[in-house]
Amino acid sequence: MALIRSIATVGGYTMASRVLGFVRDVLIARVLGTGEMADAFFVAQRLPNLFRSLFAEGAFNAAFVPLFNRELAEGGHASAKRFAEQAMSVLLSALLVFTIAAQIFMPWLMHVIAPGFIGRQAEFAMAVQFTQVTFPYLMFMSLTALQGGVLNSLNRFAHAAAAPIMLNVTMILALVLVAPATGLTGLALCWAMAIAGIIQFLWMVIACHRAGMALRLPWPRLTPGVKRLLKLMLPGIMGSSVMQVNLLIGTMVATSQPAAVSYLYYADRIYQLPLAVIGSAVGVVLLPELARALRTKGEEAASAIQNRSIEYALLLTLPATVALIAIPDPIVNVLYLRGAFGMTAAVATSWALVCYTVGLPAYVLAKTLTPSFFAREDTRTPFRLAMISLGCNIALSITLFQFLNYAGIALATALASWLNVAMLSWKLRRRGHLRVDAQLRRNLAKALLCSLMMGVALRAGAWVLAPAFAGSLLAKTAALTLLVAGGLAIFFGLALAMGALSAGELRRRLKRA
Repeated sequence: MALIRSIATVGGYTMASRVLGFVRDVLIARVLGTGEMADAFFVAQRLPNLFRSLFAEGAFNAAFVPLFNRELAEGGHASAKRFAEQAMSVLLSALLVFTIAAQIFMPWLMHVIAPGFIGRQAEFAMAVQFTQVTFPYLMFMSLTALQGGVLNSLNRFAHAAAAPIMLNVTMILALVLVAPATGLTGLALCWAMAIAGIIQFLWMVIACHRAGMALRLPWPRLTPGVKRLLKLMLPGIMGSSVMQVNLLIGTMVATSQPAAVSYLYYADRIYQLPLAVIGSAVGVVLLPELARALRTKGEEAASAIQNRSIEYALLLTLPATVALIAIPDPIVNVLYLRGAFGMTAAVATSWALVCYTVGLPAYVLAKTLTPSFFAREDTRTPFRLAMISLGCNIALSITLFQFLNYAGIALATALASWLNVAMLSWKLRRRGHLRVDAQLRRNLAKALLCSLMMGVALRAGAWVLAPAFAGSLLAKTAALTLLVAGGLAIFFGLALAMGALSAGELRRRLKRA
């Protein structure tokens, strides 16, 4: 129940952040659409977002949390605090050098990030300028992630989960207030992103102070604890963030086709909602839970936590996957179809959304499987498997792009993610760290059947409501709301009737959550 409550806390704040993120993306679609400035901005925010994922949800957090928990258990509060301060000092020093180097070499770096822009000088120049402005965001977000790891280890999940809300609020204010006054929409968004990083960092400083973990900045030294952190972190950079690296590779390939970067971005933002609310929330909570269970209760307790996490995650992910595949056009049209975002862009984004969504269960499963390695301080195995998946993604992206254009890039990302999950599962089962119990097998089979039946109902509902989706924005929004509400009612009704969920258990989970 504590696991469910923690997941609900992180998922609830993440849901609020994603709703605001949709408001932000609707405004971006209306103002920027899919033109040159839009492509340049989406490339500019991809690199800092990659590093945000690496640190906030990836390699640093994966290496730091188990080590911090060990210090907390063996040396107490003061020892854990010293370790966090030493880690933050070394991290800040490295990031300062990295950020300065990136600013200097950005024109050359852009040849790697967006090779398709090389022949389009205006787009290339905007992308360089925008990325230089947004790049400091990753430094502040990395420090924010460290403090979030400290708080998560203390079972204080709310502040770290709420931090991304500030990014969306800042960017919405820039779109509503600054962009109309200056006419510099792309640049205003980039500055808003950089400023949001500072705000989030200060928010976490206050939260750590209130938790009795106010972190100072000693002179950076490579202590044995920090060396151990770096040793675990470096291979984990790829192991925990293969999906984000796959997205970066997709962006690189897509720059060769005008507007393709924008289509992929808008589609990515939609399927990221269930991924963030479910997958990331489970991953953030699961790592410290597994680390504590392995140290205090043993393998059986860790296995039970792993099974229930997979069950809870897929119970919500499967219906989301089926829904996004069943009714992509109504979703995209209601969210984006207005202003500079026309019907051509809507159709293209819908196709990209379907291809990305094929891999949604894999993205979520990866979030629930990799903590099992990290909690045992093994970052090398996910790294090696991720490199295989990455090579597969590069080959598939280049190949499928020739036949399916931008949609081929999205499909390649999905297929590579399934390969990564298959290898992670195989390795865990071989080591005896993943033992799928009867409850998990039974309930997932029922959840899949319920999801497919819901998908048929959604397709039929979309056909019946087709006249409404061709009407005004109010009519389209009402029709989509009716579809979503009906789909949820059908899925949970079937799940209760078939025993994938019990009414009493559902009430207890909701009450505790």
